[in-house]
Amino acid sequence: MKDQVLTIALSIVIGIVVVFIIAIVLTVIYENSRKASGKKRKEGSIWEDRKRTFFGMPWSFTKYALDGKRFYLEKGLLNTRYDEVRLYRMTDVVLTRTLLQKIFGIGTLRVDSSDKSLGDFSIINIRDSEKVKELFSERIEQQRRENRVYTRESIGNTEGHDMDVEGFGDPDDDMHGDF
Repeated sequence: MKDQVLTIALSIVIGIVVVFIIAIVLTVIYENSRKASGKKRKEGSIWEDRKRTFFGMPWSFTKYALDGKRFYLEKGLLNTRYDEVRLYRMTDVVLTRTLLQKIFGIGTLRVDSSDKSLGDFSIINIRDSEKVKELFSERIEQQRRENRVYTRESIGNTEGHDMDVEGFGDPDDDMHGDF
């Protein structure tokens, strides 16, 4: 009886391993053929990828694309959500990579955005994350210049004291008289 249970368990494990290996091989073949043909999922995109899952393989229903002016996010299989963010609305891009992400050659970009529907978001587990971060940074700055969008940043002195600017903020100041 024990031998039969062990044989069945071993058969199941071997079957799972074989299916997993076949899935990896098919994924690699598909990705390589898509790269070789230059086929793009999104017309006019300069970068595309999928969220990477198990062992850095693109086995998810989250797709990312970037063209010269917008970032596109598509999530879901049966219920699909399509989002897009204009690049000039993005204010900061941060790359994070855990040890496992480094091992599998992937990373996650955290994007701060002023987009109302998507807000701040993450581009999770993507290939060549360092190159993609630089691509985003370049395109964001280019779009911000073209659209004349500037971000105001807080400027203060290094001692942490409030700056006193003459004529502002003091209602008793003589500068607020008639002109």
